[in-house]
Amino acid sequence: MLEDPTTAASFPTGWPAAYPPGYAVVDVETTGLARDDRIISAAVYRLDARGEVEDHWYTLVNPERDPGPVWIHGLTSEVLESAPLFTDIAEEFATRLEGRVLVAHNAVFDWQMIAREYARARREAPVRQRLCTIALSKELGLPLPNHKLESLAAHFGVVQRRAHHALDDARVLAEAFRPSLRAAAAGGVRLPLLECRPLTEFTDRPVPRQAGGYRPTSWRPSRKRPACPHPNPGRYEDGKPLKQGMRVAFSGDTSVERELLEDRAAEAGLHVATSLSRLTSLLVTNDPDSGTSKVVKARQYGTPVVDEAAFGQLLRDVEPADE
Repeated sequence: MLEDPTTAASFPTGWPAAYPPGYAVVDVETTGLARDDRIISAAVYRLDARGEVEDHWYTLVNPERDPGPVWIHGLTSEVLESAPLFTDIAEEFATRLEGRVLVAHNAVFDWQMIAREYARARREAPVRQRLCTIALSKELGLPLPNHKLESLAAHFGVVQRRAHHALDDARVLAEAFRPSLRAAAAGGVRLPLLECRPLTEFTDRPVPRQAGGYRPTSWRPSRKRPACPHPNPGRYEDGKPLKQGMRVAFSGDTSVERELLEDRAAEAGLHVATSLSRLTSLLVTNDPDSGTSKVVKARQYGTPVVDEAAFGQLLRDVEPADE
């Protein structure tokens, strides 16, 4: 690993007071990328306020289903058969996360997988903020050829030993995060922290073990809904109610499982849109500064934006369509 160029002299005004008191660098391996996929291994490196490693932890997890792309993560059904269920390790996992910022590479993915596992277990993950190392590398302007973990590791001279092994990926990320954190502190960079909203409702579809082997799934499987029967009345106006037929798009994490929220919108007579266009009436997001394509387009088009809580209130009183 490259020598850390930041020293005590790099912080003439002291460590930024607004920075978190500790971090949990996390990596999870999963059966796939869809909402009904499961965690099969997890690793956590706990770091102090300045990124120094305190301890680390690793576990396999029995997903109670096909393990997915074994050629990527190397974990077969035979290996996972005797592993603990997520409910068995949920308490220990929680103690590793408690009171810390969750740090991960493409953190929204790791967070959503963790949040879903806790929702299945009828529990809540003790995480309130997350930090994505991709976002941090962008804030620091690191000269990376791409945003893969291996590129971030190479930039800081960190050697990867077992790619797609949760413990080694978490170690690599922890070693790359420390100099990133210190560079941010030395430069007075505001950390790109985002709120983690635990799932408060979750529905799961049982996935049988597949004797024929792994069948790839997508990040969010498309769902066929009946076409909205109401014409689009135009954009939502602040202070006024929603009207049936309005096109509503969603972006980012939601505390109510996304599909349940979309179902509620459809049942209220709204048109649930999977993409954002000039015809979109409203964008619902809890992360208006996230920089997702939908958020960027909403700014470009002047599409109104509200958060999930406000949208929930609006759903209580949707005006009938003008037929």
